[in-house]
Order: sequence, then C-alpha cells, then structure tokens
Amino acid sequence: MLDLRPVGYVIGLLVASLGLTMLAPLISDLVSGNGHWPVFLESAGITVVAGALTALACSNGVSEGLTLRQTFLLTVLVWVALPFFGAIPFMLGASNLSFTNAFFESMSGLTTTGSTVLGGIEALPEGLKLWRGILQWLGGIGIIVVAMVFLPELKVGGMQIFRSEAFETMGKILPRAAEIASRISVIYVALTLSCAIAYTATGMTSFDALVHAMTTVSTGGYANSDASFGAYGAGAHYVAVVFMVLAALPFVRYVQLVSGQADPLWKDSQIRGFMGTIFACVLVLSLWLMTYEGTFSEKAFREVLFNVTSIMSGTGYASANYMLWGGFAVTFFFFIGLIGGCAGSTSCSIKIFRYQLLFASIRTQIRRIHSPHGVFAPRYEGRPVGEDVLNSVMSFFVAFIVTMGLFTVAIGLTGEDFITSVSGAATAIANVGPGLGDKIGPVGNFNEVNDTAKWLLSAAMLVGRLEVLAVLTILTARFWQD
Repeated sequence: MLDLRPVGYVIGLLVASLGLTMLAPLISDLVSGNGHWPVFLESAGITVVAGALTALACSNGVSEGLTLRQTFLLTVLVWVALPFFGAIPFMLGASNLSFTNAFFESMSGLTTTGSTVLGGIEALPEGLKLWRGILQWLGGIGIIVVAMVFLPELKVGGMQIFRSEAFETMGKILPRAAEIASRISVIYVALTLSCAIAYTATGMTSFDALVHAMTTVSTGGYANSDASFGAYGAGAHYVAVVFMVLAALPFVRYVQLVSGQADPLWKDSQIRGFMGTIFACVLVLSLWLMTYEGTFSEKAFREVLFNVTSIMSGTGYASANYMLWGGFAVTFFFFIGLIGGCAGSTSCSIKIFRYQLLFASIRTQIRRIHSPHGVFAPRYEGRPVGEDVLNSVMSFFVAFIVTMGLFTVAIGLTGEDFITSVSGAATAIANVGPGLGDKIGPVGNFNEVNDTAKWLLSAAMLVGRLEVLAVLTILTARFWQD
C-alpha cells in the first residue's frame, strides 16, 4: 500500500511556510493603516496551524527519500493544497470572494497563470495586492525547482533529456535538490530586486514596482490595475519586456554564468530558438499592424513587442486591446500562447525545446523517406536523442492537445460560448492568463464565467503547470495498484 505519510509531511511543512508568508501583507496593511491586517493574521493562523498539525501527524512516516509514486503524488498534491489555503485571504478579505472565485484566483496565482476574477483592483487594500504578487512569486520559484529536480526524474514530457549524461544538466552541476533550490533562489531574488529597481526608475511607486517585479520574474501577470500595463508608460513597458525574457530563460544557465561559465548561455539552442521566435513574431505582427492600420509608430512597435513577449512567455500582461488589431492578430496571439519559453524557467505552455525535438524528428523522418537505407537519428544540440525522449515528447504533444480539446468541450457544456471555451481552455492549460473575446480577453476578466467553468479552468491550470502527464499519471488505476 502506498504510504502517504512522507507526502503529507512535506505538504504540511509547505502549507505552514505559506502561512508564514502571509505576515508580509499583514505588515503592509499595518504600515498603510487601512485596518485590513486582521484578515492576514487570521488567515496565517489557520494556515500555519493546519500545516503544522498535518506535518506532525505524518512525522512518524518520514523516510530518507521518496519513492517514484510518492514523488508523483507530492508534485501534484502540493499544487492542490497550497491554492486551497492561499484562497483564504480572498474570502475573508476586502475582495469577499466566494470559495470558487477565491480558489480560482489562488490557483491562477500559484500556477502563474494570471487569469483573474477581480475587478476594481486599484481600490483593493495593499495587503491583497501584495498577496497576489507573493502567490505568483512563490509559484514561479516552485515550478523552477519542480522542473529541474522532479520532472526530469519522472520522465515527464521529454524532461529526462535534462538529466541525461549526454547533456550538460543541472544534475551534473548541482547534484543535490537543496543546493539546486538555494542557488536558484538567490538568482531569483536578485532578478526580482533588479526588476523592482528598474520599475522604480520608470516612475512606478515603490509598492507597485515590488509587486510587478514579483509577477514579472515569475511570468505570472497579475497587475495592480484593471488596465494591466496600460496604466504605465513606455519605460515600464520596455523594462517588463527585458525581465519577461530573462525570466523565460533556463535558470540553470544563470547558475553557470555566476560560476564563470558564460558559453552555455550563448550556445543553448533553447535560448537561441526562443529569442529567434520572439524576433520573428514581433516582425510578422508589426508588418501586419502596419498594413492593417496604414501607419506605424514607436507606440505601435512597443505594443507589439510588449504583448507578443507577454503572451509567448506566458506572463499575460496586456498594454493594449489586441482584439482590435484584426482577425489575423487575434489568431496569431492564440497560437503564440501555445509556444512558451524555455524548460527550467518560470515560463509555461509547451516550451521551445519540445518544438525543436518535434522538428528534429520530422526532419529525420523526411530524410528516411528520401533515403530508405540510410541511418538517421534526430539530434539536439549536436547529440543524438534517444527514442524514449522522442516518445515522451510526442506523448506530451498528443496529451496536451487532447486535454485542451476535452476542457474546451467541457467548458462549452457549462453554457459558455465557443470563443470563451476554446480560448479559456487554451489559456488555462498553457498558463498564459488572458483569453480571447469580450468576456475574458485582454480588457476583461473571468468573473462572468460560470462557477462550473471556473472549476474546470482551475483544473486545467493545474494540469498545464505540471506538464499534463504528471497529473494524468496519478489518475490511472495502475498508479494506485501495489
């Protein structure tokens, strides 16, 4: 029988730690004098006590390490338990959300999706604004550790390529998970502080700069205004572009850079592919907008650059209503949201390396058709790729598309229209944030979506953030068999 105590022990510790982070918005509300701080005191008390009791109850089952099945279960259940407790301040606080809306907002935050049910964000107490930023910031660092430590070991979606001895992997550089987390955390904090300082230099208040730095580096997308980045000037837009790009690159390369190894950063095929794709997308959409509107300006270029980077990296900020840019632009934004950044970053969606492996496999198949007696093998960064990696990647693509289709149908059955259903499912499973249409588009939010659809979208966020197959694995009967 599967021993759940080690899983419960770790989850209990993480829940208690989440409760302690609620002290930061508590202090923020105390300093601002808005009288909202008791909400976070109560929320912190509930969360810390629940987490501590869970850890204490499971402490007698703590072992040296986790089995593969326990690791799968832990990876998934953490992203269920933390949003549950993260929702408490939204229910008790000034936002006064229902449990459905509060859980949706919390899940969207911790999975760094960025979809929101809140309106009138400017009027919210500082503590709630900061809490939204903290949720995304914690989700960002959490998914980096999961992507670099757990998913390669679980062989999810081709991630095992990053632990293969044929590649320069995190496992060779930093063999212990604790060391991985500590070094990445230092870099993550440094990037966040740098981003906050840069935002302040553009004229943002120190509070807005801090919150937006958290949601930029985590590629989360929560903003302190209903207008998102439309409320800020050109300088803030360019700063956001720089740090969204930096956050979408593999953090292992920053570890190597700090250690004096700069070459891997410039030679990484993921990075080259990601930067090249952004450049191509900005060029194509700029040419389209120039043709569509008959003129072009620095503002138009900035809006294209900002929104393309935001959607492709999965951040989800908006500086303009690109639904007004014509049918091609709308379709374009839908598909670039399914690209994503690099593996080992805070970015989400399918990710660049999988497309590179897919195209390498297609090229190999074409060569085999032309030369049936030849011996060809797909290569990644100049090295042959094993069949297990390719099979895993192909399985991921199929699972991703099929799962997105199933969520689209399910959301449609709740009464939502086609555009809301398909773009909602896509933006949730790709963890991008805004969908398409008047209801959930770049100038809307998810408040008007019915409650059943919100639960489906919350599930889609979880499935997408954990690379689809990790969640599907624990839903099979075989997983629970001894």
